[in-house]
Amino acid sequence: MADRYLSFTGTAPGRFLTRRLGLPRPAALRRFSPERPDLDGGLLHLTAGTSGLDVAPVLARTGLTADDGHPAAVVLDATGVRDVEGLADVHAALHPVVRSVAASGRVVVLGAPLDPADHHQAAAQQALEGFTRSLGKEIGRGRTVNLVRLTDANAAESTLRFLLSPKSAYVSGQVIEVGAQDVTAPGDRARPLAGRTALVTGAARGIGEAVAETLARDGAKVVVLDVPQAEADARRVAARIGGTALPLDITAADAGARIAEALPGGLDVLVHNAGITRDRRLANMPAERWAPVLEVNLASVLRTTDALLAAGTLRQGGRIVATASIAGIAGNAGQTNYGASKAGITGLVRSLAPRALAEHGVTVNAVAPGFIETRMTAAVPLLIREAGRRMNSLAQGGLPVDVAETTAWLAHPASGAVNGQVVRVCGQSLLGA
Repeated sequence: MADRYLSFTGTAPGRFLTRRLGLPRPAALRRFSPERPDLDGGLLHLTAGTSGLDVAPVLARTGLTADDGHPAAVVLDATGVRDVEGLADVHAALHPVVRSVAASGRVVVLGAPLDPADHHQAAAQQALEGFTRSLGKEIGRGRTVNLVRLTDANAAESTLRFLLSPKSAYVSGQVIEVGAQDVTAPGDRARPLAGRTALVTGAARGIGEAVAETLARDGAKVVVLDVPQAEADARRVAARIGGTALPLDITAADAGARIAEALPGGLDVLVHNAGITRDRRLANMPAERWAPVLEVNLASVLRTTDALLAAGTLRQGGRIVATASIAGIAGNAGQTNYGASKAGITGLVRSLAPRALAEHGVTVNAVAPGFIETRMTAAVPLLIREAGRRMNSLAQGGLPVDVAETTAWLAHPASGAVNGQVVRVCGQSLLGA
């Protein structure tokens, strides 16, 4: 559904009225397209403290050239900040340049893991989280701010390329931890998933359809899974992206076995996107509205994941990306069932991720969408819909492609050092952490 307010604020009368009345003035976001794959401008690399991180070669591979005038991106290496005094360097580095960052630009702060043996370092590095989240809420003009905790620049290349690109337009205020695993860059950066098979549940429409399209764009052979009632739509999507359709109720007890049977050659990317809502306040929610939501959104994810890992269907180097939600992080009135199911996805990710990587060589992460413009949110009452759109740092709803691009980054062959993360795709919602 079109955001008429966003369109209006882009006109001369809209700019005048919103300025006079003090209303939100969202900026049109710069998203990826094949014609304009990179940010419009260069990159400014700054350092706070004394860093031993050699990030310059990785930044050089992002395609952004050096720029100290009006950069499209600023990367501040603050991994060497170990005390409160070092935080002054963060202020000194960004204070003079933050106004000059281009519209729809990016600010990425690099931090270090918290040292359990040094509470001064831990305090200073945790301070970076409050700093980046606060800067993200004030920087405006469609610009985003994120924090990446890392120890190995090469392992973080896919993450930095994503955050420093138009693909991350609706990802802001996030803290992403990157491990030190060895990663291998794909031979074709434009089609990093070439030769890989991906399965997306609930892919006949909405966010799932966008995820399927984006993974196919990146070279994957995509299996479009949806319930038998949506088979016609699933086949339409599959035909358009050169994939195959798999009509299947993901809640069936044998769903995992049937997926394994349909994919005798194995699977590289499993995206758990299927989900439903049955909203009602708890006092008015009968069991028949509670149970289906927990079954589709959580129980089926657990069963299917267990079955595919046990069967060896997910190959070494595989990726599991599940769909959580801001409702599972911050809660939402009328959605105790949905919020419980999506918070359960977060628990699944945090528990399974280290074991799946150690035992199967598979990473497990989740995306947590906020207000995304879909047919479902178009049916939300006007005032609630407008609140959902404006109550984030970018003052607008996201698009299904924003979730899809984040999923594609987590599915990337070189994202093996990103594991156990729940990344919000919410424009830095003012609700939740």
